Amino acid sequence: MESAMVTFSNLYRDHTYQYLTNEPLDILIIGGGITGAGIALDAATRGLKTGLVEMQDFAAGTSSRSTKLIHGGLRYLQQFEVAMVAEVGKERAVVYENGPHVTKPEWMLLPFYKNGNVGPFAAKIGLRMYDYLAKVKKDERRAMLSSTETLNKEPLLKKSELKGAGYYVEYKTDDARLTIEVLKKAVEYGARAINYSKVTDYLYDENNKVNGVVVEDQINGQQHQIFAKKIINAAGPWVDELREIDGSKHGKTLYLTKGVHLVFDQSTFPLKQAIYFDNHDGRMIFAIPRDGKTYVGTTDTEYEGDIAHPTMTIEDRDYLLDATNYMFPSLSVDVKDVESSWAGLRPLIFEEGKNLDEISRKDEIFISDSGLISIAGGKLTGYRKMAESVIDVIVKQLKTEVGILYSRSETKNIPISGGEVGGSKGFGRFKQQQLKTAKELDIDQADAELLIDRYGANITKLFDRYDELKNEALEAGIPPLVFAQLRYAIEEECIYKPIDFFIRRTGALFFNIDWVKQNMQPVSTYMGDVLHWKKEERTYYTRELQQMIDAATNPEE
Repeated sequence: MESAMVTFSNLYRDHTYQYLTNEPLDILIIGGGITGAGIALDAATRGLKTGLVEMQDFAAGTSSRSTKLIHGGLRYLQQFEVAMVAEVGKERAVVYENGPHVTKPEWMLLPFYKNGNVGPFAAKIGLRMYDYLAKVKKDERRAMLSSTETLNKEPLLKKSELKGAGYYVEYKTDDARLTIEVLKKAVEYGARAINYSKVTDYLYDENNKVNGVVVEDQINGQQHQIFAKKIINAAGPWVDELREIDGSKHGKTLYLTKGVHLVFDQSTFPLKQAIYFDNHDGRMIFAIPRDGKTYVGTTDTEYEGDIAHPTMTIEDRDYLLDATNYMFPSLSVDVKDVESSWAGLRPLIFEEGKNLDEISRKDEIFISDSGLISIAGGKLTGYRKMAESVIDVIVKQLKTEVGILYSRSETKNIPISGGEVGGSKGFGRFKQQQLKTAKELDIDQADAELLIDRYGANITKLFDRYDELKNEALEAGIPPLVFAQLRYAIEEECIYKPIDFFIRRTGALFFNIDWVKQNMQPVSTYMGDVLHWKKEERTYYTRELQQMIDAATNPEE
C-alpha cells in the first residue's frame, strides 16, 4: 500500500491523474461529498480498483453546509417512517464508534409549550419508540423534564407557557471533517481521489454502455479520459445535471431546498444546552453550542439559483433572528450580533405527478439504460449504509457480467482516518495521553483539546510537525500551530486553495472567522509557493477567500 502522503496530496496531482488514466478502474465515483467518500471506502475495502473525482473541493457542496448533526431521525416518526428511524438510529452508533474524534453525543432539549406543535404526551411516546427502534444505549435514553428542570438546563428559554421538555441524545459532527476522514481511509485502502476535476462528458462502448468519462482539470484546463467498468454519479445537487449529459434525466428528479445557519459568539448568545425547538410558524429549529459559539438553523426554502454558491439572503437571516428572539427573548439579538453564516442545499427526490409535501428524503439509486448508476437523496447519518447498498448493486452486476466475486461490506467495523483510538471508550484515554504530550510541547491545553477532537489519532502527525517546523513557521510568518495544520492539510489532506483549508479542513470560516482574517495572508502566500501557483492564481484564490468571508458575514439583498 502506498503511503497516504503520496496519494492524497495535490503535491502529487500528476501522479494521481496518471493512476486514474493508466488503465481502466473497476469503479469511478463522480462526487467527493460524504456519499462519494463513503462509496469509495466501501469499494476500496472490498478490493475494487477505485477512483473518485470532485469538481470543487471535497465536501464543498452539501457535505460542509449541513446542521452538522448525525441525526437519529426523530422527526421521521411524525411521518411514520419507522424503518428509516430504526436504520438511521442504529447507524449513528456505528458512525460514532468508527470516528469518535469527529462525532460526539450531544444531549438535546425538546421544550413543550402550551398550544405548541409538540406536546408532552406525543413526545413521550415518540421518544420511547425512538429509544426502542434506534436501540439507544441505556445511559443515553430519553428523560422527561418538568418546566423547572428544563429552565435549570437552559435558563435562556422562553418561560411563559413552558410545560417541560423531552431530553434525549443526538450526535454532533463536523460534516466536512467526517467526509475528509472517510476519504483518507479510502485512500489508505488504495482508492485514488482528486479534487478540482470536473466531468464534462461520458464515454460509451460499442453497445452504448457507459465505460468512462472526460474530466477537465479545473486548475490547468487539461482534459483527461478515465475508463472504468462502473461509473457512479454521487454528485449531490448536481446529480440531475450529470444524468442530463447521459440523456437519462426523467421520472424522478431532484428538488433543491436551501438551509441557512447563523453563528453567534457565546458572549452574545451564552447557550449552555443544545435545543430543538418549535418555531411559531411550526418549523423545527436547532440552537447548538459549539467551540465558544452558538449556531442556529435551519431554514427550508425552494432553491433555483447557482448550485455551487447558495448564499444567505436578508430574508433568511431575519427569519432566523426572529426565531432566536422568539425562543430566547432575553437575548434581543440583532443583525450586528451575527458573526458568520452558511447556506447549503438539500437534494430531495421529487416524482412527477406528486405533491411537494410528498417529496422523499430517502436515498434512491437510479440505473440508466447506459448503465450509469446515480444515487441521490439521503442523509449525512446514513452515508455508510447508502455506500453499502450501491456497492452491493455493483458487486452483483460484476458477478453476472465478468464472474468476479467480491466480499460483503466491511465498513461497519473499520475506523475512519483518525478514528483508530479503540472506539469511544478508547478515545478518552487517548485524549489524556495526547494532552500530556501537548503540555510537554508547551501547547495551550484548550488549543490541544480542540485539535485532538479535530484530528483524532492523526494528532501525533500534527504534534510532530509542530515540534519540527517551528523555524519554517517563523520564516513564513505563520504561528507554529497554524503552520502544523497547514502542512498536514497540504501533505495528507489534499488542499489546493486557501478556502479548502479555512472552510473544509478547519471549519474556521464558520466558527473562528477572526482566526481566518489573521492568518489568510501568510497562509495564502505560503500555499502559493509550495503548490507553485501562477501569478493570476494567487490573485484569484485570495480574492475568492475574501468573497467567502463577505458572503458569510453579509447577506444578499
